[in-house]
Amino acid sequence: MAKLFTYGFWNTLAGIILRNRLAIIIGIIIVTVLFGFQWKNMRFSFTEANLLPDDHPVNQEYQEFLDHFGEEGNLIVIATNDPDLFTPEKFNAWNKLADTLQQFDQVEQVIGLGNLKTLEKKENPGRFEFTPFLTKPLKTQKQVDSIKKVLFENLPFYKGLVYSKNTKTVQTALYIDKAIVNKKGRRDFIVNKLQPTLEKFRNSNDLEIHVSGMPYIRTLNAQNIIDEIGIFVLLALLVTSVIFFFFFRSFRATFISLLTVIIGVMWSFGVIGLLNYEITVLTAIIPPLIIVIGIPNCIFLINKYQQEIKNHGNKAKSLQRVIAKIGNATLMTNVTTASGFATFILTESKLLKEFGLVASINIIAIFILSLLIIPIAYSYMQHPKPKHLKHLGKTWLDSFVRWMEQKVRFHRITIYLTSVGLLIVSIIGIYQIKVSGSILDDMPKNTTFFKDIRFFEEEFDGILPLEIMVDTKRKKGVLKSATLKRMEQFQELIIDEEKLSDPLSVVNVVKYSKQAYFNGNPKYYQLPKSNEQNFILSYAKNMKGTDNLLNAYVDSTGQYARITTFMKEVTTAEIERIEANLLEKTEKIFPKERYTISLTGKALIFQKGTDYLIKNLIVSLSLAILLIALFMAWMFRSFRMILISIIPNLLPLLVTAGMMGFVGIPIKPSTILVFSIAFGISVDDTIHFLAKYRQELKANHWKIRRSVYAALRETAVSMFYTSIVLFFGFSVFMTSSFGGTVALGGLVSATLLFAMLSNLLLLPSLLLSLERSIANKRVLREPSLKIIEPKDDEIEEAENDIST
Repeated sequence: MAKLFTYGFWNTLAGIILRNRLAIIIGIIIVTVLFGFQWKNMRFSFTEANLLPDDHPVNQEYQEFLDHFGEEGNLIVIATNDPDLFTPEKFNAWNKLADTLQQFDQVEQVIGLGNLKTLEKKENPGRFEFTPFLTKPLKTQKQVDSIKKVLFENLPFYKGLVYSKNTKTVQTALYIDKAIVNKKGRRDFIVNKLQPTLEKFRNSNDLEIHVSGMPYIRTLNAQNIIDEIGIFVLLALLVTSVIFFFFFRSFRATFISLLTVIIGVMWSFGVIGLLNYEITVLTAIIPPLIIVIGIPNCIFLINKYQQEIKNHGNKAKSLQRVIAKIGNATLMTNVTTASGFATFILTESKLLKEFGLVASINIIAIFILSLLIIPIAYSYMQHPKPKHLKHLGKTWLDSFVRWMEQKVRFHRITIYLTSVGLLIVSIIGIYQIKVSGSILDDMPKNTTFFKDIRFFEEEFDGILPLEIMVDTKRKKGVLKSATLKRMEQFQELIIDEEKLSDPLSVVNVVKYSKQAYFNGNPKYYQLPKSNEQNFILSYAKNMKGTDNLLNAYVDSTGQYARITTFMKEVTTAEIERIEANLLEKTEKIFPKERYTISLTGKALIFQKGTDYLIKNLIVSLSLAILLIALFMAWMFRSFRMILISIIPNLLPLLVTAGMMGFVGIPIKPSTILVFSIAFGISVDDTIHFLAKYRQELKANHWKIRRSVYAALRETAVSMFYTSIVLFFGFSVFMTSSFGGTVALGGLVSATLLFAMLSNLLLLPSLLLSLERSIANKRVLREPSLKIIEPKDDEIEEAENDIST
């Protein structure tokens, strides 16, 4: 293994690449075309990001709920509080809208004023029947006012479902087919049928309406993700190409680099299709990520080629040295970056595994493409013109490098004190970081659908479903008087929670049954007394068909019941408090030996997934640090060198975490990725510096001080270039409408900028401060990874061979 990465290997590889240029180009074209055929397998995710493993207890509880009651996230609500609604013309138009929506094949049921049904008692036989609330269009204002009064005063069952009594807001509840809730058909219905229908209604009747519900939110949110992929790719290409051209002042260098990363993006889509993965909010950032990571590879390779041309003017020699010298170090940097992402594969979350696998594969792929395309492209081109080499001697860059060298040479104590100060401040900030597990937190705040979410939170106390499943442990146990009373007591606890809406359950149905039994008198909207229950429920059991309300809240065996409530947007701490408070009180209401209570629902699963992800972050980041530490140990065989290489890369992560605490950016699924991404990339600078440092040690007869300054002078420019490209490349994500993606872009950009300064100031300072201990122990004499200069006769022989 050690011999694999010697100069001889890379020298041989350079010969193979440059002798077989045409075959390699044809091979790249063929692979790209084959990956292109895999694009047809790509599909966008139509479900929320479930960060928990399938066998996690929370997921198992949710699956059990689905087994008994089916998909819970199939409700879309359409509401208005327009004061003109309760006029005959617009009232009839609103009712007609419900009839129109009911005609769609994808709609199971519509509950609105237009098709509202009231429960009435019938005799011979004794039964309850649903009768239409409205039998014909209303013609006069007096009729409308009468219906309005009956709705708000006599039908408490429909409070929170059809109307909000406090503000007189009216809504229509639309239940879509459960079979399409998590499939493409949901998007087709909402985008191609529902939205045009609602827009036509809005324009025709000049009524302000609001639309929400999990299927609707999920669809428009997913559509935003789809739209942003193309924008991110184009912006990343534009920003990186402009910066690249600013540094190199060469159209052909810019074109070659863009061609390389564009092929890399095509391959990344192909890998997603080949693996048959869905494009989620995580995998959607991989294509622009490949651009941002690929450009630094191009910078190092092209910069080295131009340096060699400037030194001796021999193209064959320059191309050979580009592959043999920079290829080695670039491989190491890409392997460490890929390792940072690959640690996600070791988690138990399917979503993270897919993200880690696709990202790590494509990072290695973009390295291979860079190593092949750039030397081959330049081998067909003429020598760079003097104007293309001017950037190598830029005065301001020389001043920047000299400033770095002066700081390291004369102000190391200041560097250490500054580092310690940043560490202390960062730790203070870290203790202020909050955790966010809200499913709404990353959604674009400036969109109409998000503003509608706020409307429903204000009018109906939330839109995020929280389900409570009650297992009575015996068939037909739900309708027992004792169970219903316990459930009513539990629902009162839910009503007391400010962040939760009034719950819906079989208790509401039974209360409505009693009201119907007493001829619709609203004062009887209550649970039957023990002596009333048998004959009232006997009427309820005779309800037939889909009108039987019990089916929605009680399973077919009568053993399981559901209580549905909705949450406002809440923090992770608030969700945990609500959950703990409810579960604590359920033990007093529902004896464990007779009942099992489960809290579930998509919002709760997302919150649990966030907690799980935070734990996995610690594991994955620790694994990344361990892998890189092992790599450094194998490379240098020195514990001190492990510390020297890890410290400058951990400090920027701590600074970023502290900044999150002070600025108020919470830990959430999107921002959690910052640390693994930034660490994997920032280590690249360390490896480039240490690789050059190793070369200088050999050339300078193991004089550490001279080697450190020489390595700093040579690597500072490339590190500066790549860090600036990475900074602005990741800043592209800040144009996103998703708050999490904005935070991801800003935090990674800031971390990488800190990492550059840390590797150019703190890293060489540590090497110089440990000069004696390193020199005395000779820990760098025989590294496992040989990244030293070859002998002159080896170079000459290899270059003559390649030239030939």
